[in-house]
Amino acid sequence: MVSAHLMNGNLDNSFSGLMVSGDCEGGQAHNGGINTTLLGWKDLPMELLLRIISVAGDDRMVIVASGVCTGWRDALGWGVGSLSFSWCQDHMNELVMSLAHKFTKLQVLSLRQIKPQLEDNAVEAVANNCHDLRELDLSRSFRLSDRSLYALAHGCLHLTRLNISGCSNFSDIALIYLTSQCRNLKCLNLCGCVRAVSDRALQAIARNCGQLQSLNLGWCDTVTDRGVTCLASGCPELRAVDLCGCVLITDESVVALANGCTHLRSLGLYYCQNITDRAMYSLAANSRIRSKGMSWDTTGSRRSRDDKDGLANLNISQCTALTPPAVQAVCDSFPALHTCPERHSLIISGCLSLTAVHCACALHPHRSGRAMLSNHAY
Repeated sequence: MVSAHLMNGNLDNSFSGLMVSGDCEGGQAHNGGINTTLLGWKDLPMELLLRIISVAGDDRMVIVASGVCTGWRDALGWGVGSLSFSWCQDHMNELVMSLAHKFTKLQVLSLRQIKPQLEDNAVEAVANNCHDLRELDLSRSFRLSDRSLYALAHGCLHLTRLNISGCSNFSDIALIYLTSQCRNLKCLNLCGCVRAVSDRALQAIARNCGQLQSLNLGWCDTVTDRGVTCLASGCPELRAVDLCGCVLITDESVVALANGCTHLRSLGLYYCQNITDRAMYSLAANSRIRSKGMSWDTTGSRRSRDDKDGLANLNISQCTALTPPAVQAVCDSFPALHTCPERHSLIISGCLSLTAVHCACALHPHRSGRAMLSNHAY
């Protein structure tokens, strides 16, 4: 097992103590009666090494093992596709810079931080070496600047998931350039990116990222209906949209999403106090339009053509202009929306006038148990 000081200290300083000479005494392995000489640790089969690490180790173990010898480093560099540095509370920047060139086949990388550590030069090292990267988490990287987004745009063209929530130094110009190069994005978390998220940036996302399925714009308070309506028309595959704290949007944004994004499963409107009943009735009306495409299954029950369609999560907390009839219409139109404590997917906290709104489970408690077997939210 790896000692505690390896786990918590500067791993670079520990690697030198772990180095094993390739000239160490070999052992004899027997395979079907044929003797195979292992000249050293570097001759351990890659498949066996990866299996040992996957069973006995974690991401920290992988990093330590990559410093044992060149054979292990090369094997792990080719075999490891997912890595997280989120456990690292100190020296993350130096660690990433020293290791990026070893793990060139990474497809999933998490650099989420508890306290700000990461700087542009580490992200540039990742972008210069990890060209197969698909998923990247840079959330809470308060020290990063536009340099990081430009580096990703040049080096990580295959990104499908990107989390830069809380990165408040990025500009909309850099985000626009990133989306022009990384056109395969499906999940994008921009929560708190107040300088990067503008209507102009949303227009670029709509123009470049037509496969987008999840977008978090929470607390980006300069967003208006103009940007959201562009998203609704340019990104019809959206399943989850979080507009919490986007205080400038009105019913126009919700109407556009209801009409343009027919697969929408989750919608966050917390503290969007310009939202009125018109938005709710638009959501309900589009549900009824789609319900005309119902078909019969083998048990004789009606079902939609796509069981994944329809709102399953709606947050309208602090939307104080809404009235009970409008919200009840939405709740009745989407069976996956619940006010009951067991699932509670229709969030109405802070709206005292909406306490009378209830899902079918509240009216028919005996149905609740059976409904728990149904599909959960996207």
